[in-house]
Amino acid sequence: MTATAPTQTDTGWPPPPFRAPTPAVTGTDGVRRFHGLSYATSPGYRPRLLDVHVPPADGPVPAVVWIHGGGWLEGDRRYPPPTVPAELLHGAVLGAGLALVGIDYRHSLEAPFPAQLHDVKAAIRYVRRHAAALGIDGERIGVWGESAGGHLAAMAGLVRADVHGTGLEGAEGVREEDSGVLAVVDWYGVSDIEAILGQPMPPLPGEPPYPNPIDTLLGGPEAERPARARVASPVTYAADGGAPPFLLIHGREDRVVPYSQSEALARVLTDAGGDVTLRPVEGADHIFLGSAEVPAIVAHSVEFLRKHLSA
Repeated sequence: MTATAPTQTDTGWPPPPFRAPTPAVTGTDGVRRFHGLSYATSPGYRPRLLDVHVPPADGPVPAVVWIHGGGWLEGDRRYPPPTVPAELLHGAVLGAGLALVGIDYRHSLEAPFPAQLHDVKAAIRYVRRHAAALGIDGERIGVWGESAGGHLAAMAGLVRADVHGTGLEGAEGVREEDSGVLAVVDWYGVSDIEAILGQPMPPLPGEPPYPNPIDTLLGGPEAERPARARVASPVTYAADGGAPPFLLIHGREDRVVPYSQSEALARVLTDAGGDVTLRPVEGADHIFLGSAEVPAIVAHSVEFLRKHLSA
């Protein structure tokens, strides 16, 4: 009798590149919640997880992929920035009849760019593959991110395999689905990294000293960083046309990511014939600190997504 090698079905090894959704938990509010779904796995890294919140509906609903910030160094899919209560963000999205998909991604000390973009695109492909099980319309997906997540949302909306090749698409998780999106909301994300290389960071509390987020994201020798910065910058791809509608919201007094970063992306998108709205927030620092407009900003963002995903 000839022995055969064990299959993945027999032993669970090697681990699959993603796992199918587990059953949802339905709350008293009627919202179906899927917690901690593994949308991508790869040796040497923690599984990348996402949560899905689906409002009560008679059929599949559009979905918004939420991408957290944190300088590409930290952050958690479950928590918006401290200026934006999770109840406000989640309630506004679900109340508009949209599903909310919160995702984690590899931080830059785990792996430099483009690992973060690979993970975002893998999450979108996962949602599209399992849309029926999740109660989502896989043809109507948008992305929304803040700070580092805003940068990744912009990149996810602009980088397309048919135009820019597969190097930024990644091969994590589900591979066969499309990673395109119908709308992008970018809150105070970096758009032209080369323009701010070497920019000093405002002093941040804590020990040991906080790493420079840009240097850590790009990795590699210092001499290579300008070239790496161009590859990691949304403005590099914004001129190619075919972008989905963009909403950019940015504090005028942002000391971490200058307001000029969103101005630059809006200008390139406009010149390429894109549909872009830039909303300045007067007197606001990073994460909209100092502004009383946060509820209105959330409402504007959700209405933008509802409009473009429900059309």
